Amino acid sequence: MVEILKYTSQHRDAVLALSLRAWDPVFPLMRESVSPFVYENFYPHGWRERQSEDLAAVLDGEPENVAVAVDGPTTVGWVCTRLHAQDQMSEIYVLAVDPAFQGRGIARALMEHSFDQGRAAGMRMVLVETGGDPGHEPARLAYEAVGFQRWPVARYFKDLSS
Repeated sequence: MVEILKYTSQHRDAVLALSLRAWDPVFPLMRESVSPFVYENFYPHGWRERQSEDLAAVLDGEPENVAVAVDGPTTVGWVCTRLHAQDQMSEIYVLAVDPAFQGRGIARALMEHSFDQGRAAGMRMVLVETGGDPGHEPARLAYEAVGFQRWPVARYFKDLSS
């Protein structure tokens, strides 16, 4: 039985490891479909190193915003929810489920937990961002399945050395 609990530092290593497993199939597909220049600038030492650093900063810097999904003693997923009071908006900043546990409703349960946090704080809407590349298609489908509506955004990058 999966439970959603408050994050503690005891979950840290498991959360980081499952996140890298969850995104392992995503980044190769992203790399194939985006500008090599932009990809290499974001991930000059590889995506795993950058993701590990970024996620560790979230876990260490805002543990009060993190909840974990556990199945018995095993950490199987997590969500970080940020609140943006000025916009009356909460944000699912990070959501990851271990691939071995995907397809069991854990992502949906983590999203519902995040929605409840936003509602309890008086927020009127929730934001989630993900990639538009083929590697992020499963994430887009999961978000759309719970009622998220896609907002058209364009992001452009220019090489300043040319």
